[in-house]
Order: sequence, then C-alpha cells, then structure tokens
Amino acid sequence: MRAWLALLFAVTMAALVGCDSATSGTQTRSLGWQVPLGKGTVTTYAEVERQGAPKAIGIVWSSAALDGLLTDSDNHRCYGRSKDGAMEPDTKCQHSFEHAIPLPDAVATRPDIPFKWVLLNWNPAGHIPPGVYDVPHFDVHFMMAPIAQIFAIEPGPCGPEFVRCDQFQIGRRPLPPNYVHADFKDVEAVVPAMGNHLIDLKGPEFNKQPFTRSWIYGVYDGKVVFYEEMVTRSHLLSRPNACTAIKSPKAVAVKGFYPTVSCIRHDVSTGDYTVSMEQFVLREASPPDPVAATN
Repeated sequence: MRAWLALLFAVTMAALVGCDSATSGTQTRSLGWQVPLGKGTVTTYAEVERQGAPKAIGIVWSSAALDGLLTDSDNHRCYGRSKDGAMEPDTKCQHSFEHAIPLPDAVATRPDIPFKWVLLNWNPAGHIPPGVYDVPHFDVHFMMAPIAQIFAIEPGPCGPEFVRCDQFQIGRRPLPPNYVHADFKDVEAVVPAMGNHLIDLKGPEFNKQPFTRSWIYGVYDGKVVFYEEMVTRSHLLSRPNACTAIKSPKAVAVKGFYPTVSCIRHDVSTGDYTVSMEQFVLREASPPDPVAATN
C-alpha cells in the first residue's frame, strides 16, 4: 500500500500544474491543481468572496477534456485472481480511472472549510446497479477525510464493490440520524479508496427517469467523508447551466462552511464545463443524535 501511494503521488505530481488566481468584482477565483484528461485537462478551483466566505468550490473540464477519454480500465483496484494467477476484471475490479487532485490552498488550508481535495473518477462503462448507473459518467468526490485514510480502504472479498471485510463493516457503521438527510440510504456500496455511498432512492434515476446527475453522501466509520456529484458525459455534452438544491442534513459534526446547491454548467465563451458546490452557509457543530439500535 505504501509503495502504491508513493507511485500514485509520483505520477500525479508529475502531471500537476501550479496554482493561479484571478480577481473579478467582489470575489477571487483560485485555480488548484491540473491533470491531463482526454484531449484536454481538468482543474480544481475555488471562488472566495472578499469577506472570506467561499462562493464556489469545484472542478473545470477544458473544452477538449471530454474527447478522447479512455474506454477500457487500468484494473488497478482489483481483488482476487483466477487459479492461473490472472486478474478477473469482469467480476472483481472497479472499471474506473481515478485522479486525486488537491483543491486550491485558498480553501484547502482553511479550518472553516471542510473540503480539502477532489477524487475524480471516470467510469467509461458506468458501474452498478445495472440499468441505473451503467452509463459513461464521472464521479466528483469533494473529499473531507485525509487522502491517506481514504486510500487505506483496500480491495477485498466483501460487499458488491469488493472491499476488505473488516472495512466493509466499518464503512457501514451508521451515522447519527441528524447528520444525514432521511432520503439517503445505505445500499452497501462500500468502495475501495472511497468509502460507503449513501444513495437518494427518491432520485429520478430510481423512479423511471434516465440517470443524468445524482448527489451522494460518502461516509466511513460513522462520519461523513465526502460530498459527491455524479454526472454523465452525455449530460455535460448537453451544455447544462443549472443548480440543484442539496438535500442537507439537519446538523453537521464539524463547524464550517457547507454548500446548499450543486451546479453543473457549460461556459459558451470558453467551452469549459464545471461542476461546483455553491451557496455556502456557515454551520455550527451539533452533538449527535442517538443512533437507533439494530437487531
């Protein structure tokens, strides 16, 4: 695992481009790190009001980044091998390409902003469940937990996403009910190098509508560890320009600025595409409500 992490950082850092910033009106946009994607690049960014409150935290795909995307898999997160030692990619692998991308220091170093880095996954064939998320799409994880903690969640034989058995149980430890919106349910989607995914089963993709985008909460060991927007490549190519209200929990465990909407946009002047969290509010930490006993 240590060797794998060292390799990941070496590869990622070799591709990174340094930060930049621009000032416009009452806010400053800071660019974070940049990695190659498709025929273009993807970059983290943040916009901060002059008074200090975050206005937007997100990623931007350059106009060519949705072209020339890889269509197979690097099979780097696989559990188990056949009797002759070959991997079994059809059944025990995540078919995904991942990029760990730091957010700009303007937000990542602030104790009052819980989001520190982005884990971007390109899924050329989608993923489970079939008939719902099995179309080409991106997972945009706005991570709150340290990268070492997230990447320590290892492949294994347990659960539908093949994670280490003890970590499958840790990932499914319930949140205090006031820390999660009631519509988001545990569907056992504990994924290596991510955590558990709480899914909104009232979302349109579970109610006879095609999947275009979906909001998810990531949890591990009874804590929220990421906010996630999933969006299909086809939806991005439709050039959307809309924000969707986030179903926020009643309370948070850590004081800080939290978003209330998720926005997906296409910039007609540059051709860029963005996914961002916006309309942040400062929330005080609240004590946890008791977790209901399970039989």
